[in-house]
Amino acid sequence: MTKILNVHNLGKTYTSGSKQLTVLDDISFDVEAGATFSIVGPSGSGKTTLLGLCAGLDDADTGTVELCGTVLETLSEDERALLRNKNIGFIFQDFQLLPTLTALENVSVPLELQGARDAAAVAKELLGKVGLAERIHHYPSQLSGGEQQRVALARAFSNKPRLLFADEPTGNLDEETGEKVIQLLLELNKEAGTTLVIVTHDLDLAQRTQQILRLKGGKILSNETTSI
Repeated sequence: MTKILNVHNLGKTYTSGSKQLTVLDDISFDVEAGATFSIVGPSGSGKTTLLGLCAGLDDADTGTVELCGTVLETLSEDERALLRNKNIGFIFQDFQLLPTLTALENVSVPLELQGARDAAAVAKELLGKVGLAERIHHYPSQLSGGEQQRVALARAFSNKPRLLFADEPTGNLDEETGEKVIQLLLELNKEAGTTLVIVTHDLDLAQRTQQILRLKGGKILSNETTSI
């Protein structure tokens, strides 16, 4: 199968005063198009840093990232942004909705930026799929945490991304609400045929993906295929 994400010998070190902290050390893996893939590990293991490097939001000190067939290190910041806008969706722990926009507007904006004429109709359909058909005109402050994350889910799938990065998507939710969000995420992902890369400390969630990369202290402990 086609590899949509190839990571080779990735390393990242931060300098604080006279000290150097190696956050990632010689990380290599790849993700097949259409696969579900999780990155797990304790706090401070480098999970979120790795996600940022894979998405081209930050630069590695060593190694390369090939995303959607393009080596990120060969691109300018503008070219990386264009690549992300065309191919990548994001879901964050803290939702990152625009507070002055309604749920409908939050989902419509990425489509409008791409020039879609049917942005509102697509946004309404997606919000219906995540169970928010009656809440489309509510602002984030009028929605619960679970509802806000469902808006974020709809927004993430609005531009039909080839690859979706989810960083601790249930981190700010209670167990029951988090389970509903994960079910929706996996259902939408399967329907769209999107590649899904999840950063999580939740091993139960990780077991629901096809591959699990385990990190500790910035190094790979294991890279295993699950039975699903």
